[in-house]
Amino acid sequence: MTLTEKAAQLGSVNAEELLDDDGELDEDAVDDHLSGGIGHLTRIGGEGSLSPRAAAETTNRLQEYLREETRLGVPAIPHEECLSGYMGPEGTTFPQTLGMASTWSPDLMEEVTTTIRSQLEAIGTAHALSPVLDVARDLRWGRVEETFGEDPYLVAAMACGYVDGLQGDGDGISATLKHFAGHGAGEGGKNRSSVNVGRRELRETHLFPFEAAVHTANAESVMNAYHDIDGIPSAADEWLLTDVLRGEWGFDGTVVSDYYSVEFLRSEHGVAADEEEAGRMAVEAGVDVELPYTDCYGEHLVSAVESGDLAEETVDAAARRVLTAKARKGLLPGGDPTVDADAAADPFGTDEADELTTRAARESMTLLKNEGDLLPLDDVGSVAVVGPKADDVQEMMGDYAYAAHYPEEEVELDATTPLDAIDARGAEHGFDVRHERGCTTTGPDTDGFDAARDAAADADVTVAFVGARSAVDFSDSDRERVNQPSVATSGEGCDVVDLDLPGVQGDLLRHVHGTDTPLVVVLVSGKPHSVEWVAEEVPAVVHAWLPGERGGEGVASVLFGEQNPAGHLPVSIPKSVGQLPVHYNRKPNTANEEYVYTDSDPLYPFGHGLSYTEFAYGDLSLSVDELAPAGTVTAEVTVENAGDRAGRDVVQLYARAENPDQARPVQELVGFERVDLEAGESARVSFEVDASQLAYHDRDMDLTVEEGPYEFRVGHSAADVATSAGVEVTGTKEVPATGRTYFAETDVETDE
Repeated sequence: MTLTEKAAQLGSVNAEELLDDDGELDEDAVDDHLSGGIGHLTRIGGEGSLSPRAAAETTNRLQEYLREETRLGVPAIPHEECLSGYMGPEGTTFPQTLGMASTWSPDLMEEVTTTIRSQLEAIGTAHALSPVLDVARDLRWGRVEETFGEDPYLVAAMACGYVDGLQGDGDGISATLKHFAGHGAGEGGKNRSSVNVGRRELRETHLFPFEAAVHTANAESVMNAYHDIDGIPSAADEWLLTDVLRGEWGFDGTVVSDYYSVEFLRSEHGVAADEEEAGRMAVEAGVDVELPYTDCYGEHLVSAVESGDLAEETVDAAARRVLTAKARKGLLPGGDPTVDADAAADPFGTDEADELTTRAARESMTLLKNEGDLLPLDDVGSVAVVGPKADDVQEMMGDYAYAAHYPEEEVELDATTPLDAIDARGAEHGFDVRHERGCTTTGPDTDGFDAARDAAADADVTVAFVGARSAVDFSDSDRERVNQPSVATSGEGCDVVDLDLPGVQGDLLRHVHGTDTPLVVVLVSGKPHSVEWVAEEVPAVVHAWLPGERGGEGVASVLFGEQNPAGHLPVSIPKSVGQLPVHYNRKPNTANEEYVYTDSDPLYPFGHGLSYTEFAYGDLSLSVDELAPAGTVTAEVTVENAGDRAGRDVVQLYARAENPDQARPVQELVGFERVDLEAGESARVSFEVDASQLAYHDRDMDLTVEEGPYEFRVGHSAADVATSAGVEVTGTKEVPATGRTYFAETDVETDE
């Protein structure tokens, strides 16, 4: 390969550059961008707004051009976005990631991404830019909804399920772990802002999920983050991308840039004088492919090599990794990079996909409060449905759903809103449904308040659907936007300074609450909101997150008792934005110090989630009293369904060091298991915990199991500990590179 051909393998080109306004290939553009080969094709189907068949046909033509019209005949790696489903026309939209995290089910996550994989494969995709492994603790950040929550263990477990489904046995779609690393810890809760954390926190909190996914799920790609860490932009961080990722962890896949992040070394961070210097810095740090198109690589890398500023061996190493990825996907000469365009639509819109997204929506529903057993609703004669989130399809979607990512486009969606689902049940069971929106998600208009109040006053029960609108919105902070009715306040580029319900939605709730009609509040939002008044005054509260295209079915099934809610919070919900940080595993001084007018406890803690039945725990028992620093301990607890209907519990195991030699979190999640139990049934749940799960980085930054007493706790949530037991670690031992265990082994034995 010539130097130019090798550099071309590190570049990309997007649909916008290759397609005309009618979605057809521009042959001149194809020649301009592909004649020397290319690394990636960027979102041909999604960005091109092509139907599955058209996406497959277009991708086939591009691959045939590369195979037949270029000197080397090397096809490209086509990639797409798929955070909550393939982000293109007709892709099934599943619940947004934070909702999936509330299921606490890596197995369900794997089922979802197995379905996503089938749709991506059908259109010729080989690589996907998901999942997000950022740990979300500053809830002002708009992208909280894209994450698996605040706890690195839960994030890692759910991410591994995601990768397993997407990649299959290695013959599926390459998963991309992002954003590497610490993207959720930006200053001020702002997207892409600087991250300033110590190396210990960086490794134990923000790097842990990535390390676990590399080692246990064999993730094939990693994407650098936008921000700098202590002044070093991630796209130019050789320590992060090469020393840690490749050197320490042995990662042998490709590193792809977050969109435009290489160019941002010049235009945003200011550490590069021009595109050539930005490209040189990124490839030397370990970024193999520049996305979404070639801006700073390509001819700039060639020029840098020719001028002596860049070693050709550096380009060779990156090109070798890209070509290896292509070989693994069967894209090199000898394989067939094309797909059957006639069959491209087959995995889309299937009954199986519809059933799965419905089931995922149901299992993501999280019951936060149920005073007086108001829920499930039974024998009602009339229901008032109010609020701006009740009957808008787009309000059910996360920011990386196709419809939300392109809000200006007309998108036809086969989706079920909460009102649709409640209307259907009203028709089936003979109760009346009256709908009044009351207000919009944002904006000051209260003209609909009285109509909503009248509907509530005349009903047996009122169900109010409120929350934040989600989209990718890189808008400015123009104060006039406060008057607009549907401004996105959740999603990428939608960072906020408070966590209140947007607009006048809180006032709407107070208005309808003024009637004598019982009120149920359903939060349809990608982020936690400060809803202290709701928690105090409203008898029943459900968090539905952003439940996807069958979200209405998920909500209604819980409201009317067809589904016993089993979701548990993947994030702690604060009383106010001023409490942040409020995550459960803070260090003792942060967790225990109080403010003048409020304490440090969250409104609802991590792991919280109610059911229509009750679960009781027996005493926790440990297999040993003394634990060798390279040994294992089995923690066992009996859980009983003490209620009168079947249900699902999430048994949560936490650990804490009782006398550590440094300030440590008050407790840390080290295992969890979902348990399905019939009324009166019980099960013995065991967790085999490796001593390395208790390890932390010592004063020399070596990962070490420290001698001393530890306590294991089993709880209904991080704040509701039911039983505990202690163990003594008998020695101090550094954890070898090959000796780390990331997850507890679990087992459930149901009593006959």
